Amino acid sequence: MSAAPTPSATPAERSAASGLAQRLKDVQAAISGKRHDEAVALAEKTVAEAPRSNEAWNALGVALRASGHPAEATGCYQRALDIAPGDLSAVANLANALKDLQRYAEAVSLHRRVVARQPTSTAWTNLGVALHDGGMLVDALAAFEQAIRIQPENASAQFDRSQVLLRLGRFEEGWAAFEWRWRLPDRPPMPNYPTPRWDGAPLEGTLLAWPEQGFGDAILSVRFLPALRSRVRRVALGCKPELMRLFSGLAGVDELVAIGAAAPAHVAHVPFMSLPGKAMKSFADLPPPAKLHVPPEARARMAPLVAAAGDRLKVGIIWSGSVTFKGNAQRATPLERFLPFAEVPGVQLFSLQKGPRADELAQSGARNYVIDLGRHCNDFADTAAAVEQLDLVLMTDSSVAHLAGSLGRPVWNLLPFMPYWLYLDGRSDTPWYPSMRLFRQKAPGAWDGVFAEARHALEELSRRHAQQRR
Repeated sequence: MSAAPTPSATPAERSAASGLAQRLKDVQAAISGKRHDEAVALAEKTVAEAPRSNEAWNALGVALRASGHPAEATGCYQRALDIAPGDLSAVANLANALKDLQRYAEAVSLHRRVVARQPTSTAWTNLGVALHDGGMLVDALAAFEQAIRIQPENASAQFDRSQVLLRLGRFEEGWAAFEWRWRLPDRPPMPNYPTPRWDGAPLEGTLLAWPEQGFGDAILSVRFLPALRSRVRRVALGCKPELMRLFSGLAGVDELVAIGAAAPAHVAHVPFMSLPGKAMKSFADLPPPAKLHVPPEARARMAPLVAAAGDRLKVGIIWSGSVTFKGNAQRATPLERFLPFAEVPGVQLFSLQKGPRADELAQSGARNYVIDLGRHCNDFADTAAAVEQLDLVLMTDSSVAHLAGSLGRPVWNLLPFMPYWLYLDGRSDTPWYPSMRLFRQKAPGAWDGVFAEARHALEELSRRHAQQRR
C-alpha cells in the first residue's frame, strides 16, 4: 500500500501523495499491531479524503477483513479494481476474502489469475490455501510445493503443506513439515527454556513436555507418551489447570507440572504436538487414546444431574468450541440448530457447552428442557464424569470430541466442509477415535444436510434404546 508522486506532479500533488502514503502506512501499522478498530477508522478517513485512490480502498478492505468482516471487505476490493483493474494486490485480497466466505471456486479463479501474471511464492501459497479449503487437496499440495520451490523459507507454505500431508495420511512427511509452525509470522514464541528441543534420541535425564495449543490437541497427543517413555529416564508433563485432574496418573508421565510454576530440572524439552512425529510414521504406529483419570467425587456429583433424565436417551450437546480459535466460525453453529434434536421421542438433551457461547442456553427458552451440565463442570475431569454417564455426545468439533473419544464414549462429530486434518478426507470414522462417528458437510457451509442426517440417526438410536429398555 503505497502512493508515489509522479515526476511531473505539482508541489500540491506531491504533498497530497506524500500524505496519502503516510496514511496508508499508518493503516498498515495498525493492522500489524492488531488494533483493528483503529485500522478501520484510519482507512475510512483515508478513503473519504482520497475516494479515487485504489490503494485507499484496498487498505480499507484489508482493515475490514483483518477485523473479521470479509463480506464488507469484498466491496472495497471491487472499488479498488473499478479504479485500477490491473491492481493484482486487490485481486489477491478479494480472492482471500471470498475464501473466507467459503466461495472457493471464485477465490481459486482469482488466485490463478494472480499467479499467471505474478507467480510469486506468496501468490502460490494463497492459491494453495483456497484449493485446500475448497477440498482440492492434490492441487493444493502442488501449489504449496511450487511456492516452496520459489522460496524454500516460506514458512506459511511449508506449514500449509503439512496440513495436506497429514490429511492424506502421509505422516512421516507431514510431521516433519508440521515443525515449520514455529516460524509462522503470527505464531507465539516458544518458551525460552535453556535446554535443547528433544530430537527423539535416547535421553539420560528428564524430558519436559509442554502444551502449545488447545485442550483438544493436548488430549490427542499425550497418547504417545507411553511409547516414548522408554527412550528417556523420566518425563515431566506441563499441564494447564483445566487438565490437571484429568491427566493425574497418566501413563508415561512421572510428574505433572502446573503451567506457570517453575519448570523442573530437565535436560531437553518437547512441545506436545511434536510428540506424534517422534513415534508415528503410519497408522500402524498409532497408539490407542490415553487413559484419562475421572475422579470418583466428580462421578458422584454428576450422577444425580444425569439421572434426572430417567430412562430417556441421554444426549450431551456442544455447539461451539473456543471463540478465540481462528476457524471457530466455520466449525460452530448457533444453539438453535441443536434444538430440533429435543423433538426426537425419548431423548433428553444435556448441555456440555462452556465459555461465552454457554449464555445462548441461559438466554433461550430451551433452558426449560435442556439440562445444563456445563455450569457444573469446573474442569475437564468434571466434564469427563458427565460424558461417562451419557449415552451419546452430539457436537460440533471442539476439545470435548477428543475427551469423549479418549473415554471410548459414543460421540457424533458434526464437521464443516474442510475440518481439522485429524478427520482425514471423506470418511465417516477416524482411526484416532474408534468410538467417534463423523457427519460431514457435503458443500461449504451446508449445515442443513448434516443436521438432517444426524437427526435421522438419532431417531433410529432412540428407537433402539427404547426397545432395549422395554
